[in-house]
Amino acid sequence: MNTAEVHIPQKDMRKLLATASADAALLYLYLQGGNAPDMAAEKLNISQSRVSCALATLRQLDLYGQEKSLVAPMQRPTYTEQDILCAMDTDRDFRALYGEIQRLLGRPLNTEEMKIILGFIRYLGLAPDVVCVLVSYCKDRNRQRGNHRNPSLRTIEKEAYAWAEQGIDTMEEAAAFIQRQNVRTSQLGQLMKVLQIYGRKLTAGEEKYANAWLEMGFSMDAFRLAYERTCLNTGNMAWAYMNTILTRWHEAGLHTAEQVKNQDKKPVPKGASGQLGQAELAAIQKLMQEG
Repeated sequence: MNTAEVHIPQKDMRKLLATASADAALLYLYLQGGNAPDMAAEKLNISQSRVSCALATLRQLDLYGQEKSLVAPMQRPTYTEQDILCAMDTDRDFRALYGEIQRLLGRPLNTEEMKIILGFIRYLGLAPDVVCVLVSYCKDRNRQRGNHRNPSLRTIEKEAYAWAEQGIDTMEEAAAFIQRQNVRTSQLGQLMKVLQIYGRKLTAGEEKYANAWLEMGFSMDAFRLAYERTCLNTGNMAWAYMNTILTRWHEAGLHTAEQVKNQDKKPVPKGASGQLGQAELAAIQKLMQEG
């Protein structure tokens, strides 16, 4: 395998870090090194389905173009009723998993749902115990979101492909992922309290902002300071305004309230008000331009 020195442009690095996909980053480095794309699964010691998922991520990040023709995505197989009957007769893991998922969801599964389960094992290469953890995770996530109905197999399938893309195919990796998600859920709840949001869920747009801010690594006191300054300078909670403030702080390496306040003590640009930090001034300017 070619291990020549690889230069990663800063914009590419930001995209790879933001997506938090180890497989995508690994495939990016492998391909940038001039290695043969059709050998990626073998050389990187990952399944072809994981290569395909990683490639899809690189496409979404605009880090892989059709003109490069590095590798074609692997097509999902189409299973038939005969495949299901054969699996029920010969595949002990499939039979056991089928029964356990019925128990977890509290209902019998139809043929189409059984085809999805077969794909978990044969296409994604997930072990039965990992699939059971996946189903339980999806159930718990529904409860956390206030939905007391069990998730559909299509919803579980979507999450299964997300796990495959991230290389989550062992019990250890599944446990670590769920732990990270639990930490994120706790952080999100703390942030909502800082933002004085009670008795409702975040909208899709608000949750996107919130998750991006948490990824930046701010302390809660920094969020509190940004919220106070947002409300003081705009009269309410303006998400775009607060996002500009936090983005500027992040770019400056300021992630605690103390760091921000120390930075604000430094001389501000000529013509700027000493009562506003540079990030707030940038936020105001942006809102004025948008207006």
